[in-house]
Amino acid sequence: MQNFSLAGKTCMITGANSGIGKSCATKFAGMGALTVIVCRDEKKGIDAQKEIVSLTGNSTVELIVADLSSLDSVRKLASNFLEKHDRLHILVNNAAVVEGKRIVTKDGLEEVFVVNYLSQFLLTNLLLNVLKASAPSRVVNVTSSVHAHIDFDDLQMEKGYNAIKSYGQSKLAQILFTRELADRLAGSGVTVNCVHPGAVRTHLGDEGGLVGIGIKLLRPFYMTPEKGAETLVYVATSPDVDGITGKYFYRKKERPTPFSEKDSLRLWDVSMKLSGLAA
Repeated sequence: MQNFSLAGKTCMITGANSGIGKSCATKFAGMGALTVIVCRDEKKGIDAQKEIVSLTGNSTVELIVADLSSLDSVRKLASNFLEKHDRLHILVNNAAVVEGKRIVTKDGLEEVFVVNYLSQFLLTNLLLNVLKASAPSRVVNVTSSVHAHIDFDDLQMEKGYNAIKSYGQSKLAQILFTRELADRLAGSGVTVNCVHPGAVRTHLGDEGGLVGIGIKLLRPFYMTPEKGAETLVYVATSPDVDGITGKYFYRKKERPTPFSEKDSLRLWDVSMKLSGLAA
């Protein structure tokens, strides 16, 4: 895979202590970027930070500890970043979980929806000004081919929890968010795309449940995180993607996706309210 220089650029990746997030962060640091990794577990984050520095020889790798199941923690994450940095050229919304049972966050919301989508909707919006100031800049949302229907009448899955449905709903939300934000940022110099990395050997599914067990059994057949990160890094850095926005990529190619303008607008309005961004 061809690498392009990111010297002088600042990048942020959520969920970067393992899997494709860490592989992506390692690529960015190896290309010369000031790389900010966002991790929930401080020890794992420090270990990942040290490993990335050791592998790349780039000492400008920063760690911000944040729990993306907490909207307050996301606000603190954005604030901590903005206190130190006035530029952000690449934002990768990668963090994700699968839960075998319904978990309610302290904000009263279903955890998978919050971690996989709403927290990153909030983070991106809180960082929009610095992204615009850094243009040309890019936002990359990590989605999945298992994206599923969004039930707006039971968005928090209170009527009955299903792990696959919960995960799929959160990943379709990322796609709809990508399209809607791309439209809203037209002409700003900030592009927004989403990537399906493929079936990757990560820690997703470690949270347990039958779905988690199934994922663990299939892991030996999945691609490595390094391979899975290739399309993500391509969309985040390649000149081939200059100016392209609102698209869904798989294996470095644009792919069609289910899209409803009505649903994307409805999701945006709901997300603004749930995240506390609405006036």
